Amino acid sequence: MRIWEGVSEFVAVAETHSFTAASKQLGTSVAHISRQVSALETRLKIKLFHRSTRKVVLSESGEVYYQQCRRVLDNLADAEKLVSNFHDTPKGNVRLTAPITYGEEVIMPIVNDFLLAYPEINVRVDLSNQRADLLYEGYDFAIRLGHLADSNLIARKLSARKLIVCATSDYLALHGKPTNLDDLNHHNCLVGTADSWRFMHNNKSEKILISGRLRCNSGHSLVKAALKNIGLIQLPDYYVQPYIETGELISVLDNYQMTEEGIWALYPDKHYLPNKIKVLLDFIQQHLKDK
Repeated sequence: MRIWEGVSEFVAVAETHSFTAASKQLGTSVAHISRQVSALETRLKIKLFHRSTRKVVLSESGEVYYQQCRRVLDNLADAEKLVSNFHDTPKGNVRLTAPITYGEEVIMPIVNDFLLAYPEINVRVDLSNQRADLLYEGYDFAIRLGHLADSNLIARKLSARKLIVCATSDYLALHGKPTNLDDLNHHNCLVGTADSWRFMHNNKSEKILISGRLRCNSGHSLVKAALKNIGLIQLPDYYVQPYIETGELISVLDNYQMTEEGIWALYPDKHYLPNKIKVLLDFIQQHLKDK
């Protein structure tokens, strides 16, 4: 007995609600579809459909059987794709979204290297600080920073970032080096998009209200202001680490530094992740690790 016999035909009828439509979908005759479904009902000893001249509807038993068959067919299709990927060169189109600054500074240089390594994959990157609806807008995955809201998306951790408070040595020589969070009240704190900075204090996350003579929603602009000895900044490491390594900026309040926040790839829950997406995610993760 062939356990698969009639299953594909049954699923096609269940999804199209028509023997005629199922025959067109599978490229066979209506008579063949009807014979296969009838034989399946005989073998299972159940009625799979309620038939009328106007429509075909699953019976209660048919609905239960359909859900199981659909899952099995999906898994079989995924298995075939996975096996074929062992031999196929990754190719096709990938679309992703990422935050503007992080995308410009970190993700795009990696994507450029990826394009050189995988000439048969095309990548579209949309840089935006708006949270896109991945399914509705057709994205394969999104890069997200920090805390993730609950969702039905799969989250894969790619790397981590940390927030650093820093200033120039000239500024610190003139105004003093802060050694505790209360000292921030006596400093010109350059304000970004939020009125508070985040720290760890007594093993708890704490927000400290800050103020200063400059407010700007551009991290790069705040870095330039700090380099001119105007004040303190708190920004993610990818903004300031190069200047810290050269000594142009000095890190302070390290004992209060927030624990690292995740850098994530989010993508829809799928039984099978296409190889073109997988190789790009692996490539990004490896390059972030090497930084």
